[in-house]
Amino acid sequence: MPNSKSPSRALLPRAADPARPVLVTGGAGFIGSHLVETLLAAGHAVHVVDDLSTGKLAHLAAVARHPRLRITVASIAEPQVAEAACATAGMVFHLAGAVGVQRLASEPLHVMQRNLRASDVLLAAAAAHRCPVLLASSSEVYGDGPVPFRESESLRPGSTEGLRGGYACAKAMAEWLALGHQQATGTPVLVARLFNTVGPRQVADHGMVLPRFLRQALAGAPITVYGDGAQTRCFAHVADVVQALVGLAQASGLEHTVFNVGSRVETAVGELAELVRAQSGSRSPIVRVPYAQVFPHGFVDPPRRVPCLDRLRAALGREPARPLAQIVAELLSEARNRAAEPAAEPAAEPATVRAAACD
Repeated sequence: MPNSKSPSRALLPRAADPARPVLVTGGAGFIGSHLVETLLAAGHAVHVVDDLSTGKLAHLAAVARHPRLRITVASIAEPQVAEAACATAGMVFHLAGAVGVQRLASEPLHVMQRNLRASDVLLAAAAAHRCPVLLASSSEVYGDGPVPFRESESLRPGSTEGLRGGYACAKAMAEWLALGHQQATGTPVLVARLFNTVGPRQVADHGMVLPRFLRQALAGAPITVYGDGAQTRCFAHVADVVQALVGLAQASGLEHTVFNVGSRVETAVGELAELVRAQSGSRSPIVRVPYAQVFPHGFVDPPRRVPCLDRLRAALGREPARPLAQIVAELLSEARNRAAEPAAEPAAEPATVRAAACD
């Protein structure tokens, strides 16, 4: 029986095959839409499957009429959708899932079930067709483990009474399923644990901190920092993260491996608020809001989240390193340019969109 010791190859061939499109689940989302643009620019045909629960067709406006892009509006958690998509795919970038701290706090059961089911169904369909998969996982799997987080270390998602640990376990279970399918069938798989990714198209919904700070600063509203602001995160630009994902998929010999993908530069959330206020020229006050006023009782926010990127650098020879100040300046410029533009007409629906589940 095939297993993880089958001959290694790249998940994503550098030479595009128009007959075998790259499947991007969640391709109308924040990270997914940037990945779709990058793949199209490299000559690949792309099939997006997204139910638009968090993604938006507007995110794909720049490539909506591209002849090598196909969009199916449906849930990859539906077996017939996953089966039809994987039957013709050359490989899969699996990014679909429910995200966001606020959503996890308010709808924990929905978030856990949706993420686990989508991955379970997609991975089974991909394995049935021996379709390589890059699974986008999350830094949440580390829970309260020691920093910097290393891929080979045991995970500590926390007590089952804690809401946040459920999301971590769902993402970790998806990793085990993916690697289990490779061991059982020889289907090439690798896992990318994404840390805090920021950039154009990210919205403040569901607890995304940088776009929330930007929106508040530009509106002159209080910039709300949850807790004491000493908790730290490492912010990476979405373009750098996408380049890392594509690079991992195109490298050979990386199957059955987990990679941290993000920045290793640690920034306190309170410092981020100060940076946004200073660069925007805003007079907004920075207000500390106790966690109890924002999240349910028992919800824990990790004090630090820092990846070890040694494995990523060894594989690619590089890592995301764009300065946070540069990222904030870019997003502020983009926001101001949007505000200065006249209201745009609603975008026409791309001709490539299909709503039928199995089309």
